[in-house]
Amino acid sequence: MTEVGKAIPHESARGHVTGSALYTDDLVTRFPGLLHAWPVQAPHAHARVVSLDTSAAEKVPGVVRVLGAADVPGDNDTGAARHDEPLFSPEIMFHGQPVVWVLGETEEAARLGAFAVEVDYEKLPAILDIESAIAEESFHTEEFRILRGKPSEVMARAPHRLSGELHIGGQEHFYLETQAALAYSDEAEQIVVQSSTQHPSETQDVVARVLGVQKHRVTVQSLRMGGAFGGKESQANPYAAVAALGLALTGRPVRVRLSRQLDMVMTGKRHPFLGRFEAGFDDSGKLVGARIALFSDGGWSLDLSSPVLWRGMFHSDNSYLVPDMEVTGRVCLTHKASSTAFRGFGGPQGMLVIEEIMDRVARELGLPPHVVRERNFYSEGDRTHYGQLVKDAGRIARVWAELRKSSDFEARWAEVEAFNASHPHEKRGLAITPVKFGISFTTAFFNQAGALVLVYQDGSVQLNHGGTEMGQGLHTKMLQIAADALGLPPESVRLMPTRTDKVPNTSATAASSGSDLNGAAVKDACHTLRARLAEIAAQEFGVNPDDVVFEGGKVFPLGDGHKARPFADIVKQAYLERVPLSATGYYRTPDIHFDEKAGHGKPFHYFAYGAAVTEVEVDGFTGQHRVRRVDILHDVGDSMSPLVDRGQVEGGFFQGLGWLLMEELVWDDSGRFATRGASTYKLPSLGECPPVFNLHFMERAAESGVIHGSKAVGEPPFMLAISAREAVRQAVSAFGKAQTVELGCPATPEAAYFAIERVRGAKAKSGRSAAE
Repeated sequence: MTEVGKAIPHESARGHVTGSALYTDDLVTRFPGLLHAWPVQAPHAHARVVSLDTSAAEKVPGVVRVLGAADVPGDNDTGAARHDEPLFSPEIMFHGQPVVWVLGETEEAARLGAFAVEVDYEKLPAILDIESAIAEESFHTEEFRILRGKPSEVMARAPHRLSGELHIGGQEHFYLETQAALAYSDEAEQIVVQSSTQHPSETQDVVARVLGVQKHRVTVQSLRMGGAFGGKESQANPYAAVAALGLALTGRPVRVRLSRQLDMVMTGKRHPFLGRFEAGFDDSGKLVGARIALFSDGGWSLDLSSPVLWRGMFHSDNSYLVPDMEVTGRVCLTHKASSTAFRGFGGPQGMLVIEEIMDRVARELGLPPHVVRERNFYSEGDRTHYGQLVKDAGRIARVWAELRKSSDFEARWAEVEAFNASHPHEKRGLAITPVKFGISFTTAFFNQAGALVLVYQDGSVQLNHGGTEMGQGLHTKMLQIAADALGLPPESVRLMPTRTDKVPNTSATAASSGSDLNGAAVKDACHTLRARLAEIAAQEFGVNPDDVVFEGGKVFPLGDGHKARPFADIVKQAYLERVPLSATGYYRTPDIHFDEKAGHGKPFHYFAYGAAVTEVEVDGFTGQHRVRRVDILHDVGDSMSPLVDRGQVEGGFFQGLGWLLMEELVWDDSGRFATRGASTYKLPSLGECPPVFNLHFMERAAESGVIHGSKAVGEPPFMLAISAREAVRQAVSAFGKAQTVELGCPATPEAAYFAIERVRGAKAKSGRSAAE
């Protein structure tokens, strides 16, 4: 029986629940003489360091050294996309930015030393929001643009037009394991960095750059991460660099681990967005043209903000055909921690804007929102505004129809209306929204992966690949792919930690592409080994190599299982005949291209589809809302690992629910991040789980041209939660008769309450007008 497609537990599940699974900071006990690092943080959002005195800190018992710009032997910069992130800078660009780092024999000594460092600052004007950045023309980038047709001309002739704007909040990653790095030298004086990073090769590059050495002097290992969600794609790099710099200067191992508060203050979030839009539409609710302008809050450095914004622009259509469309984008420079990658990578923000338009169109025409959405779906043969063919566009309508039926949508819509008519102070809302999400890195050269597979004489296998495990189950799928390709039980394959000295020049584990890229590379390596072994077995059995079967740890001629021999016997014979028993594998995604200047191309290998129905109830006095029921139908192709995929869909939905309904980032007027812990930053918990949660995968959904017909599942489910926000909006609308329901994003209870007050006010105003 094939190993791919089995519903098996996560490969580290037992370790997770027993505590035996090790993470970066668990390794510190192995290194006597370890030093601990702690930052000196600036108390201003924007300032210049006038003077810095570390003498008092150096006298604190246990303090070994203070690290600053003068200590950097190489490049004093850790920027990933652009060299605009000094490790140590005389100009402070966000509240809490490290000025220097203190190394101590203990964490307590390092902290006390940090408190003793004396710094004088010249405070400078700070830009703290998108509107201020636009007014001050404070940007990281020029304007990006995608244009199809002549939207302005088309909208001028349209029967109906609307315009508006939407403020979209950011989101804290709140991974369970905070940023952590451990640097030490091995017996060959190799610099080894254990890092909680999604991108070991980039971390290797940054560490080598800061130390002024070649990359082959630095090895980075990512054992596993306790969550990442994009927050460790680029932002693990400076902490690895600090640890490595401390090692280089002291000759002793150095550990950097941020406390929860430090992590929330010093690391970037999901990009807040401002979307401004205008749209033209006909009497049926079909869009004829739209113009959308997206502004993202990039924070103090560029980081990954450019590709995040491009993905937001790519997904400003979601599942809808807009015949004439212009989308522009610009990254704002503000004095905040640099915004970074987060699950969906800008796609959710772009989708929210078009969903806002859809709802406003429906309300202006007096139509149910789900009717307007369905009328605007892509059809087979349609192309996106950036020119890509929407392959399998019929899946959108198929998912939609199947979910409406399985969720009993029509009957429940009537039930909700009946409930609202008889309950003046509580209202219910029901909404269904679709998802079309592009899969691939939109920067073409990242769409490649490598693997190294080693077979030992006893038939056991070591598997190395370039992807990192952050709890998402990537390693589980890689084990299944390797075991299936070699005809072995999974316990015969050992998956090794991700290391830059095993598989070099890897891409980040991001963009939902980890399984597609690394899985294909693993399969390629395994097929090379299998072909070599098949030649040996064919000699033994006297058959053609194509007629040799590998299954269940046995090797036998096709149709003649009684001649089966153990896999290890064939391996031993191959060794005796001097056949190589290791192989590298490689894969690159075909036909990926995009011309930024022209705003045209094929940035995605394929699209993942899905839809969700969410029902909520909202209290009219407080705005408090609760989710009553969720129904999801999601397209994962042919699932390689159903339990893993189910966990990804469920987790993605609830993380999206948190972003859209409760997680609110707050900065005070001085630029200090105020929501610095779980006591002030509201995360979804067991209490937010609905009593009814139905999840099904789309059947007969194999995707051609992708390993085992599967589809990426990490990011697309996140956007299913848009249905929850739209359900809250639908409930709010039931309190009045406003033509537009302006709802904050996130739609916290406070935002819902004020939206209710606005629709009540509109209802009262409408009543007075009628009376007059």
